[in-house]
Amino acid sequence: MATFRNLGIGVLKTPGGDNIAKTTRTIRDEPERALPNLGITKSPDA
Repeated sequence: MATFRNLGIGVLKTPGGDNIAKTTRTIRDEPERALPNLGITKSPDA
């Protein structure tokens, strides 16, 4: 479980999220904002 937690924190810190609690709440409220951090885009690959 600690490995997954650390992975999640690393993903949240990558785009500059210094305040993990605030970033987590933002993603909870607007989950589509998390997709680019995970490498998922709205446009399908050609």
